[in-house]
Amino acid sequence: MKLRLITLTAMVSAICAVGAMIKVPVGVTSAALDSAPALLGAAFLPAPAAGIAAAIGHIVSAGIGGFQYGPFHILIAFEMFIVVWGFTKLHQKNYSILKWVFAIIANGILSPLPFYWLISPEMFYGVTPVILITTIINVVIAGICLPIVSKALAKREAHE
Repeated sequence: MKLRLITLTAMVSAICAVGAMIKVPVGVTSAALDSAPALLGAAFLPAPAAGIAAAIGHIVSAGIGGFQYGPFHILIAFEMFIVVWGFTKLHQKNYSILKWVFAIIANGILSPLPFYWLISPEMFYGVTPVILITTIINVVIAGICLPIVSKALAKREAHE
């Protein structure tokens, strides 16, 4: 079971890395489609594993973008872990709407908040709309795909 969990987590991380290469042209920051696969991981990974996949996806995305925020990317990766961990917990408890609202607010608005104090208010106000737009794009992609993945998993489990 452990090997299966590690393999699935690595596969979701790899798909996050592919999503990290698909940049959203929004200006100030290197926003990408790296969190949609991690959100999909909520269908078949435990919350910590899905969070790890999200954190790895962010680190890859930041690397592709040149680590423009330097060591702050460690904080952002941790935030991604928390967001996807929370999303997965809500998904597992069948909060079908709340999980999406949580993902958008936590990732699109709350995650940039520490940078208001760590860097500057201007940076926060400049980056938040970009991150919010990218978060919504990632959530829409995951929202379209998650029911399909969940249905496929249910069929697979029924045949086992």
